[in-house]
Amino acid sequence: MLRLVLPKGSLEQATLKLFSEADLTVRRSSDVDYSATIDDPRVADVRILRPQEIPSYVAEGLFDVGITGRDWVEETGSDVVSLGQLQYSKATSSPIRVVLAVATESSVLAAGDLPEGCRVATEYPRLTERFLAERGVRAEVQFSYGATEAKVPEIADAVVEITETGRAIRAAGLRVIDTLLVSHTELIANRESFADPDKARAMAQLLVLLEGTLEARGRVLVKLNVSAVDLDAVLDVLPSMKSPTVSKLFGDDAYAVETVVPKTEINVLIPALKERGATDIIELALSKIVH
Repeated sequence: MLRLVLPKGSLEQATLKLFSEADLTVRRSSDVDYSATIDDPRVADVRILRPQEIPSYVAEGLFDVGITGRDWVEETGSDVVSLGQLQYSKATSSPIRVVLAVATESSVLAAGDLPEGCRVATEYPRLTERFLAERGVRAEVQFSYGATEAKVPEIADAVVEITETGRAIRAAGLRVIDTLLVSHTELIANRESFADPDKARAMAQLLVLLEGTLEARGRVLVKLNVSAVDLDAVLDVLPSMKSPTVSKLFGDDAYAVETVVPKTEINVLIPALKERGATDIIELALSKIVH
């Protein structure tokens, strides 16, 4: 039913991993094959292409739905429907930032301080030109084919580049002076395809699987037993998405308790539960959380 396009390059492995965990495994003959399949009745065809191209292809109707970054939607000016943000990127669950950076020793403190005619290298020329024009900066925006951060100061006075952690920017001897855009990965759709009720329903179902998988990554299921006398003490320290499930154990003055908790808290939580009388504590991984 749906013609799907997925990003090649920096987002490729993270995207394929997400689809696999969502039970939408992408199969292709080799790692360099641009054609793929998903054994799902909602997906008729899969292509793996550069994320820079995906918004335009989806807008033109070559694909019904695709995954790309908000940065490329803004750069290309593509008229697409955003179905939702997907909280993952190349290395983390954080969004990337499109930033303006100069040499660490530069006296420039903000975009408005850039001198007239300065050279700005970037893979985002349209986005950069709009951003600078809004701030009254007349600059020479140069398209960069890569290694953008290495072009200051000999080739460019400033760069517009993406960063996830800021580490590469600092390592190149640069200092961020402004942020053009905070960019999440998004599921986008062709407007005509989205107007088709059957296709829109299929898109929504895929989004449920992907979002549910991403939410489950940061949580675990905790199950435990506790005596009636210790129940309140255990519940006092037990976080939950809503309320813990508490069930009376058969033939005993005790309860079974289970709840979903953030994985980042589990190393502190389990000892605390044990200290308060919990027994038979089990931590279980989750595949999906769907609200």
